[in-house]
Amino acid sequence: MDCINKSQEKLHVVFGDVVLGVHGEGFEYLFSYSTGGMESLTVHGREWLYRTPKPTFWRATTDNDRGSKFSFRSAMWMGADLFTRADRIQIQLDGQDVGPFLAPDNNRFCKEQEGESLAVTYVYVTPTVPSTEVEVTYTVKPTGRIQVEVHYHGKQGLPELPVFGMRFIMPTKADGYTYYGLSGETYPDRMAGGIKGQWQVSGLPVTPYLVPQDCGVHMDTDWLTIHRSSTLANESKDGEEFSLRFEKIKDSFAFSCLPYTAEELENATHQEELPPPRRTVVCILGAVRGVGGIDSWGSDVEEPWHISGESDITYSFAIVPSSNQQTDEKR
Repeated sequence: MDCINKSQEKLHVVFGDVVLGVHGEGFEYLFSYSTGGMESLTVHGREWLYRTPKPTFWRATTDNDRGSKFSFRSAMWMGADLFTRADRIQIQLDGQDVGPFLAPDNNRFCKEQEGESLAVTYVYVTPTVPSTEVEVTYTVKPTGRIQVEVHYHGKQGLPELPVFGMRFIMPTKADGYTYYGLSGETYPDRMAGGIKGQWQVSGLPVTPYLVPQDCGVHMDTDWLTIHRSSTLANESKDGEEFSLRFEKIKDSFAFSCLPYTAEELENATHQEELPPPRRTVVCILGAVRGVGGIDSWGSDVEEPWHISGESDITYSFAIVPSSNQQTDEKR
């Protein structure tokens, strides 16, 4: 691949030894070869990732899940939520495979390559029995917009899923979020009371159930904007708000925005056992199991609201950097 001159209208791509870097006006992204995903998402100097985004399969057990023994039947998805690994990576620049890109093969590239589109695909393998794969493709454009396409491959013999989507853990606790979707907390079988519109939520509320469990899901969402004003950078002055937006591409998505992972909620038997909130955990979901509620001592969720582990699930969304962010942050 030949070296060409820089252009502000194109992406600038650097093939490092352990990461792939891409940058443009106001944004810098890093895709890791070792951690198996996007390692840094920096917009106007502010870092948005604390951990590498990964597919998510588990929700903290609800009282209804516990009563119907659903969590027992589908327990392997909790292991998948924790231990799914990236098996292989494919990189395309302007639709062309770049070929071998790990060291020392990356020495054939000049310091920077240029293009109008960069696609990075991670293929994840689950530790389930039987095992299956999830493909996640990030397509970056010169504006900094990232299109994320997610494909779960169903396989015969796998149990039903609690949820399926992508989990993003952000460095600090968000001030709140704004979204266009259904009002209040909604699930596939709890949508009738939701009113479609634009809604703003202050902080990261967690429903104070006696036993912490899944909560805060919002269905039928067109877009979601996360608002933060704090960073992990000691030299950065907190207080100025900055934001990051998730948008639907074709179909609407579901999401949750909480200060805890599903595992942190799962591990707590009472509210006081939850750790102090430090991060923001955003799950952009392509499939959500219903919550039931017929009773809490045995009745399962009704059939239309189950998620088969044997069927494929495909969905997509976009990550859109905000244009009103001006100051620098280093993670």
